[in-house]
Amino acid sequence: MTTPSAEDLLFEVPGPPTPIERLLLLADHYVRHNDMLDLLLRTGPEAEPEAHVASAQHLAAATRAALKAVADERLYESPELSDAVVRLQQLTCLSTASTEHRPSMARMLTALAPETAVDCAASVAGEMQRRRGAATEGLGLQLTATEHTALGEIARGRVVATSSLGRQYVHYRGARVLISTLRSLETKGLIARVPKSAPSAYVGGPLQDRIRLAPAGITAFASTLGLPPAQTSPGTTTAPPASARTQSATRSR
Repeated sequence: MTTPSAEDLLFEVPGPPTPIERLLLLADHYVRHNDMLDLLLRTGPEAEPEAHVASAQHLAAATRAALKAVADERLYESPELSDAVVRLQQLTCLSTASTEHRPSMARMLTALAPETAVDCAASVAGEMQRRRGAATEGLGLQLTATEHTALGEIARGRVVATSSLGRQYVHYRGARVLISTLRSLETKGLIARVPKSAPSAYVGGPLQDRIRLAPAGITAFASTLGLPPAQTSPGTTTAPPASARTQSATRSR
């Protein structure tokens, strides 16, 4: 058996996450944390009151680490970046405060955390793009507008899936996400489906499958944030106006 050379091993070691990737990872951690709390609350009033504490403490530390990563970039302090930093500081406070409350209140405190982390990632990415200009051109994976929208919704914890009578359904809250788009992203290794990890759609209903960004999906989505929107081509769509967004579901054909 041949022993790999030091050079070969070097190229197998992944680099540290960028600030944008770190924020998207943070969003994913908050999604999992909220799902854990939702499942815990299904047990009723007898739910272990401190079962979420260790996870919340980890999230507070991870949010502080993300803040430091952003600060280390020494970006121009635009109003957008300043707002993003404040929102991340608020997340740190909310995560820390949630350790002192029972699961039901703790869940409320981190309810919007995934969306906040993704929005902050977009703001930071925009500042990094403006600072570096052409230096980052062409680094993003080619994603259609539809795929980019779907990845963003998934990162925010807005997409789950279910199966019934041999059919697959996708449930989304926000921009429309089609089952065909999920299948395409899954084929590319950009998303993963975690069975029965998300709360049911109605009281007494079955658990749903959380759709999450895979490591490659985090890298791909991070590389496109801050870049000009992809040109819409046949078969692609863009996110509808916020006022038109409603909770919906689509069915596989």
